[in-house]
Amino acid sequence: MNRARRLLFLVWALSGLSTLAASDKPRVLVTSDGEIDDECSLVRFLLYANEWDIEGIITSSSQYHWQGHKWAGDDWAQPYLKAYAEVYPNLLKHDPGYPSPEFLQSRTLLGNVKTEGEMEMVTSGSKRIVEVLLDDSDPRPIWIQAWGGTNTIARALKTIEEEHPEKMAAVARKIRFYFIWEQDITYQRYIRPHWGKYNIPTIISDQFIAIFYHWKKFLPADKQAYLAGSWMKPNILENHGPLCSLYKAHVKGDKGFDEGDFRSEGDSPAFLHTIPTGLRSMESPDFGGWGGRFVKVRDNTWLDPVTEPGYQYPAGRWFGNSAWGRMRLKKEIPNDAELTAYLKPQWRWIDAFQNDFAARADWCVKEFKDANHAPVIQINGALNRTVKADETVKLEATATDPDGNKLTTRWWQYSDADSAVTKVVITNPDSLDHDSFVVPKEPGKQIHIILEVTDNGSPPLVVYQRIICDIE
Repeated sequence: MNRARRLLFLVWALSGLSTLAASDKPRVLVTSDGEIDDECSLVRFLLYANEWDIEGIITSSSQYHWQGHKWAGDDWAQPYLKAYAEVYPNLLKHDPGYPSPEFLQSRTLLGNVKTEGEMEMVTSGSKRIVEVLLDDSDPRPIWIQAWGGTNTIARALKTIEEEHPEKMAAVARKIRFYFIWEQDITYQRYIRPHWGKYNIPTIISDQFIAIFYHWKKFLPADKQAYLAGSWMKPNILENHGPLCSLYKAHVKGDKGFDEGDFRSEGDSPAFLHTIPTGLRSMESPDFGGWGGRFVKVRDNTWLDPVTEPGYQYPAGRWFGNSAWGRMRLKKEIPNDAELTAYLKPQWRWIDAFQNDFAARADWCVKEFKDANHAPVIQINGALNRTVKADETVKLEATATDPDGNKLTTRWWQYSDADSAVTKVVITNPDSLDHDSFVVPKEPGKQIHIILEVTDNGSPPLVVYQRIICDIE
């Protein structure tokens, strides 16, 4: 349930009315290779399970992990699902939209895991993906995430091609891909040659390395503070119930890290992208949001923005042996400002999504009145506007807080996401109303204005709305 609807639900529930339909939730389907950072990501993912309709949690393989090779086990997710079941009654106190443990168990399946890139076997995981994609009763897109390899996804698509070729175009229209690198060859060898003509929107992320194992090498100090053990232990690891206690942070003796330091959640951007924060990141990969920001490099494929003069993206895989950030990291340049800048579309949100994570950790153990919940904001006027040069655009909104917390407001131009050269001046950017800016003389360009509202609860929580102005 998104945040505005959550507040409505609480009002309706107190009135004895029935639950709101989930039809506006994003649909997500996860494939994962069970690496240790996947396990960390799954803890966070489960705490956001109320935000989506979860179509599958499917174990797959990758170039790093498969049965018999650094394998976490076919049932690696089970301890986390069992721990979720233990905190589930308390999570319901904060949002009745959390799915039942039984439901999540029914959606947790084994995919193609025999070897790296294996996609010949029809598995329970691949059959689930087929079932979801062929079901035409729900028109919503399906965000299919690859936290590991794409082989189970490829097997499912191959089944559809073999058995229902007439449905390929319709199926493709429903798919949204978000891959954490290309962790096997199946995207290039099968999905792209056979399904590329349908232009499936595809994000392949290298920015995820902002929050993977080497985060201390390039994150700004103020962002590192939210990943340090001194923050992680009181906010996540300690006294937050059985699910958070399973989170595999660094332990004493890990070289270069303190006890409790964040280890890695390289896969989390795949679902951070689909959390309905108000940033509208699901509308276009170049909008930017908690899952990063991307640029279109070919067909409908979106990769990380590289600003190196003369750089040419590889024609094939975007992964650990070709992606710009990973290759740059291997050069081991001290205080590499260019690498830090490259990863900013991801790390700029760390304080916001870490505090949000901490609030949900509290939901595992605290009563509603003792925990914090996000503000609810509403823009007055359209979110998409056609404007003219020299026009004064009014910025007005309303905001409430379910906990009665004090709210702080900030309007700002997301200049990385828009196409206008001019940096506009927003009057009274710290006020909800009586704000405005003058449209620059840049016909055909676009301006993105973000409203950011933060409460003063513990931890402080932030929500957003984005206004997009197209200049005539």
